[in-house]
Amino acid sequence: MLPMKIDAGVLGTGFYVPDRVLTNHDLEKMVDTSDAWIVERTGIHERRLAPDKTPVSELAFQAAQRALADAGTSPEELDLIILATLTADCVCPSAACVLQDRLGAKRAAAFDLSAACSGFVYASSVAAQFIATGTYRRVLVIGAETLSKYVNWEDRNTCVLFGDGAGAAVYGPVEEGYGIRAFDLGSDGSGADLLGIPASGSRHMITEEIIRKRLNRIHMSGREVFRFAVRVMPATLLRSLERAGLGPADIDWFIPHQANIRIIQAAAKRLAIPPEKFIINIGKYGNVSAASIPMALAEAAGDGRFRKGDIVALAGFGAGLTWASCIMKWAKED
Repeated sequence: MLPMKIDAGVLGTGFYVPDRVLTNHDLEKMVDTSDAWIVERTGIHERRLAPDKTPVSELAFQAAQRALADAGTSPEELDLIILATLTADCVCPSAACVLQDRLGAKRAAAFDLSAACSGFVYASSVAAQFIATGTYRRVLVIGAETLSKYVNWEDRNTCVLFGDGAGAAVYGPVEEGYGIRAFDLGSDGSGADLLGIPASGSRHMITEEIIRKRLNRIHMSGREVFRFAVRVMPATLLRSLERAGLGPADIDWFIPHQANIRIIQAAAKRLAIPPEKFIINIGKYGNVSAASIPMALAEAAGDGRFRKGDIVALAGFGAGLTWASCIMKWAKED
């Protein structure tokens, strides 16, 4: 990893979720499941669903506006917009370009980034590099998803997991020694078939047979993904900590990908990080993929939980298979 010349940190955060709430009790009327079964296995009580005609760029826009306001940054000041999502408005153009125009960020370059649930940390590492070299000074990073549009509502093993939402952060130069101190990114394409939407691109065109087989919906090999997640999330975090010259005991706050409470609990046990240091909101929002980590980050920041100098760790994993983590020294004043 190249040394950073300019330290890059979070200047402001924001998140947005749709109004519609789908509870476990609602799901009991749709599939063979129960509130007790869902809570025991996932920790999820409810999730948010976007209206059918609402694209992911709208959720991203709402979160971005909140992050810009929190950072005291105008859209015209933005140099770059990176939107991490696997549920873009369409294959082309990118949802980031739609967002750039909607915000009025006339100076900003814009692109989508696809790394599934690891996407926000991937995008944050890209933002940090642009700032480190002095190429850009203000980068807006968003994680946003409308996964409900790709859920198979007849599959009780997956339909209970996912929700819609968006989280955003504005990155810029910060005081020396603060901001992102280290990160770790990785992938294992041999597990590509374990989690994904098979008919969502050029590999399979949409046909009546594809729709009948639900190949245009989320498919997941739950046990294999669980084993992967329990192994990789602590491993990637430890690599980032080592690169930052820190250990698990130095973490003040840990924001894991909100996929499953049992995965988070397993990570806590392996890392020996006290539960009170974990920021968890899976009960309210479910798994929101690339939006999961930035939503939790923005919610915690908005609640005033972070203090300048706190060590904040992020770690995620997802389809690809991918994983990512980063260590921040919180730079924003209360």
